[in-house]
Amino acid sequence: MLPGVLKRDQADRFIVEEIDSVPQLEALLLFWNSRPKAWSCASMAKALYVSPEVAWEILRYLVHRRLILEVDGGKDEFALNADSEEKLNLLASVDTIYRRELVRVSNMIHSKASRGVRDFANAFRFKKE
Repeated sequence: MLPGVLKRDQADRFIVEEIDSVPQLEALLLFWNSRPKAWSCASMAKALYVSPEVAWEILRYLVHRRLILEVDGGKDEFALNADSEEKLNLLASVDTIYRRELVRVSNMIHSKASRGVRDFANAFRFKKE
């Protein structure tokens, strides 16, 4: 398999498994492109053109997925979780692919079932013991 195809497949898999909405992806890429800058909930809401409540939900989700971290000091600030070279390489690929294939990636996100529906369905999967 060609390296470019491998990166696209990995980026697509990451998006399908970790991202539930375009605003979540946009927020993650804002962190990526402005690293090591920390973002407050208010500044993220303004950058994404969403309410502070929606921005808070997005940030909490990204923290839960371990993609961003709360910055120490209780300032309500968040920064990219750059805990591995592998993750940084993957985010670089995701950023490039999203810029080149915005419509395809957006459609891929919109066509997925919501996380709640997927979690419910997974509860009924048979697992080998």
